[in-house]
Amino acid sequence: MKKRVQTNIPGLDELMAGGIPEGHVVMISGLPGTMKSSLAYNILFNNAKMEGKKGLYISLEQGRDSITDHMACLGMQHTDVESLLSIVDMGYLRLHMDEHNGGAENASWIDIFKMYAENMHEKTEYELLVIDSLPVIELMARMDDRRNDLFHFFGWLRELGVTTFIVSETSEDAGKVLEEDFLSDGIIRVKKERQGQDISRQLVIDKMRSTKHNTGLFTLLHDGKEFRLTRAIGE
Repeated sequence: MKKRVQTNIPGLDELMAGGIPEGHVVMISGLPGTMKSSLAYNILFNNAKMEGKKGLYISLEQGRDSITDHMACLGMQHTDVESLLSIVDMGYLRLHMDEHNGGAENASWIDIFKMYAENMHEKTEYELLVIDSLPVIELMARMDDRRNDLFHFFGWLRELGVTTFIVSETSEDAGKVLEEDFLSDGIIRVKKERQGQDISRQLVIDKMRSTKHNTGLFTLLHDGKEFRLTRAIGE
């Protein structure tokens, strides 16, 4: 049996027979406001703080300071794990390279991205990687043949030999199946549900290869300090 990467989120690892199989490429998808980026960061943060595992969070839109400030509001102080958890602001790099070279060919951006990820892996030997987000990767790389380009991108991720979490946007069409759904080893979806006057966040594990997993609907809660899962009302 493959080794497991624990999320250390109460109620979640039990749904996957102890955690996510090591080396998987897992999609964390949802509409805006579902806390999917915070959830992905939380997995890296928990593994750094509780397991001593090194992680890399690559942001393609949000600045590094904005990320650390936001996560601190959720009880995750980056200073507690800064020797183990690295944050790379690729958006800053994109902006300043475009300013200096008049806009490089977008096709080269994916090579720059890969170079950074590979160099950081050699330097820090990180075990966990978060990419935030897939839509921006597609924009950077100008994926003309989406299926083929994503196939090669996911293949490259597996060759890195780390466990990867990719943040992505869910289609408004709940029944629509995308290329990344087939290519990924796991899919964790987060969605909003109205309950009376309140809105709750619901989590479901749609897919997780190489392990038994519960596909039921669970409520994702955050109390200002940590995430936890409970059985969804009505389940």
